Amino acid sequence: MLVVYGAYGYTGELVARRAVERGLRPVLAGRDPERVTRLARALGLPHRVFSLDDPEAVEGGLAGATAVLHCAGPFVHTFRPMAEACLRTRCHYLDITGEISVLEGLFALGPEAERAGVMLLPAVGFDVVPTDCLAAHLARRLPGATRLALAFQALGRMSRGTARTMLEGGASRGGRRTRQPLVRTIDLGEGPRRGLSLPWGDVFTAPVSTGIEDVAVYAVLPRSMVFAAPALLAAGPLLRVRAVREAAVSALTRGQPGPTVAERAGGRSLVWGEAADAGGRVVRARIRAPEAYAFTALAAVEIAERVLAGGAGPGFQTPSRAFGPDLVLSVPGVTREDP
Repeated sequence: MLVVYGAYGYTGELVARRAVERGLRPVLAGRDPERVTRLARALGLPHRVFSLDDPEAVEGGLAGATAVLHCAGPFVHTFRPMAEACLRTRCHYLDITGEISVLEGLFALGPEAERAGVMLLPAVGFDVVPTDCLAAHLARRLPGATRLALAFQALGRMSRGTARTMLEGGASRGGRRTRQPLVRTIDLGEGPRRGLSLPWGDVFTAPVSTGIEDVAVYAVLPRSMVFAAPALLAAGPLLRVRAVREAAVSALTRGQPGPTVAERAGGRSLVWGEAADAGGRVVRARIRAPEAYAFTALAAVEIAERVLAGGAGPGFQTPSRAFGPDLVLSVPGVTREDP
């Protein structure tokens, strides 16, 4: 049995609907009884209502579950009670975040999860499946690589949940240090663009997946966001004020819950990677994928299906370490090339 927690959120609902398309009957869950009941009735699915503030209630909510797909952020506040309940109930943990502090926290729980036979696999959506799989693909092509650069361009608006998560973690740089430049020119397959180095989840996960320590991740953003991003990252203390944070969320999302159906259907995501070794050899690869939120629903359910089928390795995992560099190619609409 699969539990989707936070199922009535923007991305959680996409995940729930994709699971139904795949013939699954997940249990929809969340803390808001009205919203979770309404969605469960619309999809004809069972549901459970529980808050993460009550450890016993979380255990009860996970009773009988093989895995939980955790979609309720900001994950810096929600991952630990869910993950710890998973360890107690022997339930595999999946989530859709890419927050470095969350990845670090789950990694620290890895030894306990391994002893319990529980898999902790965060970031099963656009953060970080395509970039993590591309990193592992490049490391496979160039054994002994010492430097890795990754870049992405996710065209379209972000959801409210993503904006809140990004702003709450805005002051965190996390992960390992890199000597790579803050800004560089990158060709994701549609001509050269400028990319800005950001604390994306791969700064932590790529070294785990590949053994390469020097990792930089670049976002190819609209010009307005390139200029705004450093200010947001520097505004950590101010963003702790809820009213300020919510005003920034509204500005970033244009007051909408997330991209529309048409925007998701017409959107696309581009990912680029480059690995280099000490001898100067360089390999590159690119991925073209559906719009980021559409991709997240497709990838998260693909991974959940594999876990339900018995494919869960215990302990902390990354997408490519759990299922290989070619996992991303099983997601509909994804292509990869080695230019």
